[in-house]
Amino acid sequence: MRTTVPVRAGLVAGLGLLAMSVLAGFANFGVVERVSTPDDTTTALFRVAVLALVLVVALDVLVAWALREFFAPVHHATATLAAWFRLTYAAVFLIAIAELFAAVGSPGALARIAAFRDVWDLGLVLFGVHLLLVGYLAHRSRNLPTVLAALVAVAGLGYVVDGAATVLVADYALNLAAVTFVGEVLLMLWLVVRARGTAT
Repeated sequence: MRTTVPVRAGLVAGLGLLAMSVLAGFANFGVVERVSTPDDTTTALFRVAVLALVLVVALDVLVAWALREFFAPVHHATATLAAWFRLTYAAVFLIAIAELFAAVGSPGALARIAAFRDVWDLGLVLFGVHLLLVGYLAHRSRNLPTVLAALVAVAGLGYVVDGAATVLVADYALNLAAVTFVGEVLLMLWLVVRARGTAT
């Protein structure tokens, strides 16, 4: 029975990532990024978007557990460390989302949304480290393609560089993650479609 756990965990992780991409895409790019006046935060759509991001945090916790179970046969300690980085990122993301709750109907809504982005950017450093560790685990796995492992690690590096540079460099304009995120998408698709055996 235990040997089936990584298979199921891989599928859970893949489906969780898929759900997250839909919710986050709608909430962030479809709603939050389009806010231009404080009045925009008083709409029902904005509130739904904020709740959708809270669901994303919950899914982050689920995915952290699922990926840990999936990669535990490869290297238990590293899989656990990767999970903790994702869980810590989820906590930081939740703190960022609190700024959106505070933005609802506030005259300083735009400043709150800017704070949301700043805190989220900082949290993405942790998320990037998580992906770097997942890329390492994927590389050590006998089942995942080497190219996929490399692309996941590159995605992680993009988040680390962007997040750190946003904090350290004034007017940082690059967005490496907009290009390197491909590894995340491919990992999600692989987990949904191809995760038939254990990760070992």
